[in-house]
Amino acid sequence: MTITAGTTVPSVDIHTKTKEGLDTINTAKYCAGRKVVLFCVPGAFTPTCSAKHMPGFVEKFDKLKAKGVDAVACLAVNDAHAMLAWAEAQNAVGKIDLFADPRCDFSKALGIDRDMGSVMGIRAARCAFIINDGLINHVFMEEIGAFDVSSVENILDHL
Repeated sequence: MTITAGTTVPSVDIHTKTKEGLDTINTAKYCAGRKVVLFCVPGAFTPTCSAKHMPGFVEKFDKLKAKGVDAVACLAVNDAHAMLAWAEAQNAVGKIDLFADPRCDFSKALGIDRDMGSVMGIRAARCAFIINDGLINHVFMEEIGAFDVSSVENILDHL
């Protein structure tokens, strides 16, 4: 079951990687005391994620900040090394925080884990959340294969 608006962000340790090295981030602590937009993608370097989803958030990052967003994060069921390489390829470093969820722990806690077949395996569904001080205010879930409600344009309309 997917998490709904009005629910607190689950407390899960995930990973990120920067030029300085690997870091563990607790999702509840990350969201505490600030406005966060979290968007989730099936995978780094996948077609829609790389051509549309991530580029929109990078391009409109300043507009998100102007609407009071303190942090923008992207979650994918990939390792932290792949997430950093993808962030570099997408010019997202310094803008988007990349969350690696290789065991699907955070994805399962959010209820967004989906079986995407023999090629992709178990992945995070494409979706987005607007979070205020650890409380999920908006949930934007996509059907498998769709890209609409989790776009940066739709998020900006709801901020």
